[in-house]
Order: sequence, then C-alpha cells, then structure tokens
Amino acid sequence: MDTFTIEGGKPLSGSLRIQGAKNAALPILAASVLAEGQFHIYDVPHLKDIEVMAQILTALGATVTHQDGCVTLDTTSVSRSQIPEDLMGQMRSSIFLAGPLLARLGEVTISRPGGCMIGERRIDMHLSGLQSLGAKMEEAEGCIVFRAKQLRGATIFLSFPSVGATENIMMAAVLAKGTTRICNAAREPEIVDLQNFLNAMGARIRGAGTDTIEINGVPKLRPVSYRVIPDRIVAGTHILAVGSAQGHIQLSNTIPEHLTALIEIARSCGVEIKTHHDIMEVKSTSRSRSYDRVITSPYPGFPTDLQAQIMVFLSQARGTSVIKETVFDGRFRHVNELTRMGASIYVDLGSAIVRGVNKLTGTTVEATDLRAGAALVLAGLAAEGTTTVEQIHHIDRGYDRLELQLQQLGANIARVSM
Repeated sequence: MDTFTIEGGKPLSGSLRIQGAKNAALPILAASVLAEGQFHIYDVPHLKDIEVMAQILTALGATVTHQDGCVTLDTTSVSRSQIPEDLMGQMRSSIFLAGPLLARLGEVTISRPGGCMIGERRIDMHLSGLQSLGAKMEEAEGCIVFRAKQLRGATIFLSFPSVGATENIMMAAVLAKGTTRICNAAREPEIVDLQNFLNAMGARIRGAGTDTIEINGVPKLRPVSYRVIPDRIVAGTHILAVGSAQGHIQLSNTIPEHLTALIEIARSCGVEIKTHHDIMEVKSTSRSRSYDRVITSPYPGFPTDLQAQIMVFLSQARGTSVIKETVFDGRFRHVNELTRMGASIYVDLGSAIVRGVNKLTGTTVEATDLRAGAALVLAGLAAEGTTTVEQIHHIDRGYDRLELQLQQLGANIARVSM
C-alpha cells in the first residue's frame, strides 16, 4: 500500500497547469453511450475513478483507451444494459450510466453504488427522476431494473439540488419524447459542461447553471470530440496549499469564476490572489487571519469538497473560525487526524470550531476519504517535521499524481510503495 512522506515547512513556488475536472469527465464519459460511434474526450485526468468508469464502459461493449489525457472510445457495440455489480460498488459515479443506458437501450440494471464514506448519499432522486420520465422500476436481490420503451418528458422537482440526480435526468431526457423541465436543479459548472457536451452531440438543452433546466428531446445524437473544463477543486486545493504552507505560485488552465466563494474567503484572510483569463497568481507570506463562519452549500456557495482543505488553512490562522457543513453529515472524519498533528478543533453537531495554533507537527495520519486525504497532505506541507499519509488510494481517486503536482511547486513530498 502506497503512502506519502512529506517534509514540511517549505514554502511553495513555481507554476502548475490544473488537470481536467474529474466531476465533469465522469458524467461526460457516461453520456457517450447515448450515441453510436467514436468519441475523443480531452483533458481527462488519470484517476482511479476514471479507470473504473472505463472498465464499466468496456464491460458494456465499448472500446476505451486513455492516453496522454485523451480518452478515445467507440460506443457502437454497447449492447449490455447491466452495470457489473463489483465495479458499481467501487464508485458512486457509476450511477451516472443509469440514465443514458435506459435512454439508449430501453432498460438498465444497477446495484447500489459505492464511493467515499462521507455520510449518507441517497440515490432516491435518481430513481424517482427516471420514473417520472416513464420508466418502470423493479427491485429484487439487491438490483434495481428500469425499463421503458420510450421515455417521455416531464416536469421534475428536486427536493435538493443534487448534482448527480440533475445530470442523470438530463442524460435520460435528451432522447425522451417531448420536453423535460428540472426544477430546483443543481447549478454547478460541471452541469454546464455536461449541457455543452450533450448539445455538441445534437441535444437541445438550455438553462444549465440556473435552477431550471429545459430539455427538448431529440430522436438521435452523434459522437463528438470535446475538452472537459478545469478541475476547480484541484485548483482550490492548491490555493489553500499556498495559504497553509506559504509561498507564491501561478496556476494555469483555471476558471476563476468557478472559485468565487473560496477566493473571497482566502483574500479576506490575507492571501493575495490575482486573476487574468485562465491564470491565477497566489501569494501568501505570513500567517493568515481567521474567518468568522465558512458554510458549505451547493454552488455557487462554498464547496463541500474544499471543506477539509480550508480547515487545515484556518487551523493555523490567528483567531477562531467556524466551519459549518450542510451538505454531507459525515464529513468531519479528518478532524481527529488533524488534532493529532496539533490542530485545535472542536466539533459540535454540524459545525467545527477551529482555534488557530502557531504550528502543526508532523506525524503518521490516515486518509479517510478523498478530500480528507488532500487536506492531510496540505497539513503535512505546513507542519514541522515529517508527515506520513496512509491510505492514499483515496487521494488517487481525485488528484492525478498529487505528489508530482506538488513537487512541481517545490514541495518535499514522495510516494513510497510499501
């Protein structure tokens, strides 16, 4: 099992190009089954989750290669409608295939998806959304089967602006007869990217990025070439790495508008951030100030996927900060590991009270999930002494060789194979 070994206390410097967005690439790869033919998807990061999606697509009959950031896939022979249970159990995003497979083949069989253990992540809205489009659902022996000769447009109200449910319904509805409206839709940039991809294929979708999305069904889609957007969470992680460990870096291939909530908080805490087109220059040369209250919420609010990383940043700030988690109920599992490094954090229900300390101290810690693992790496960069991060397979699910990215910025970090 691989680990990261980090010698902390060294400011970051240099430049880095941000990888393509995992959370945009996964639904786009799933959506490829809606049409027959060859696709070229560019800027797809090399991640465990992408590998699992490729394995699922292959099991369904597609041919897939992933080289130099480009996924080439031919979906002509996709004919199997059952997603392998062992692969679905490895990744929550496998649920994205339910909508497009149902739309193309008229049926799909799924099981309950896996993924990071960060609290309850129900798929009820995915299931009810497909039923609203006219699919019949049966559940037996741990599997869920949907069937529909022809999906039909409907008005669907989501009780919560779920990113995954919004995307799944969009993909199913593009081949449905009539018009579908998704109300209280999620507004994340990755949903806009999926809309742009589907429209490039010949779909008729508008409204992504707002709370109402309208899809006018079309009879057929075509394969295309497409480049996914930059990963805002990876960019945010590097911004907070500079805030935590100090330094001066330049990030390219970014969309600063996707990080407005983080940029506002970081600047108010003393981090200098300049933006120009796709370039972000980030500088921090002194201990930051605390922030009264960080509240995670759906986009355009502060992203839950940066909650653990900003906790590391604020753990060394002057004063006391409060972080309230409103999206996932099990996303403070990193707190115990950070306190072992000397952080002063108290959790009360859905809030963490973070009292800044002068320094963190390196020790051996365990990544409990993807973003918690990234946060522990940031803590290691800022800490005195050596930090060893175990269970880094979680980190590999969302960061394309994070140690190489940080080495490019001058960090003393190494992957150690046990």
